[in-house]
Amino acid sequence: MHNQRLKVLFVCAMNKQRSATAERIYRNDPRVEVRSAGVRADANRRVSEADLRWADIVFAMERSHKRWITERFEGLELPLIDVLEIPDDFEFMDPDLQEMLRMMLDPEIDRLIQNRDAQSF
Repeated sequence: MHNQRLKVLFVCAMNKQRSATAERIYRNDPRVEVRSAGVRADANRRVSEADLRWADIVFAMERSHKRWITERFEGLELPLIDVLEIPDDFEFMDPDLQEMLRMMLDPEIDRLIQNRDAQSF
C-alpha cells in the first residue's frame, strides 16, 4: 500500500471561486495534498512551473485552462490534466459547486489512488 498522498492541483481562471473552493473542501482529506491556482495574469495565485512539477494530477475547470497550461508550459513534462467542465457560474463555497466537485472528484481521486497503488506492487 502506498501511503503517500496524491498531489492534486485545482486550476480555474482567477483562483477565487472554483479552484479555491475545491482546495478548501479537500484540504483536510487524508487521501490528498492540494493546491489551487489560476491561469490569468491577475489571478489570486497563478499556475507556476513548480506547481506542475509538484502535482500528480491537475483538475482544470475548463478546457481553455488545460490549453493555456499546455501552451504556456510546452516542453515541460506535465502531469495528467483532467478537465471538469465546470462553468464560472458559482461563488466561492457555493453549496451546488461543492456538491458538483465532490460528485466528480471523489470517485476520480479513489480511482487514481487505486491505480497508483496497483502499479507500486
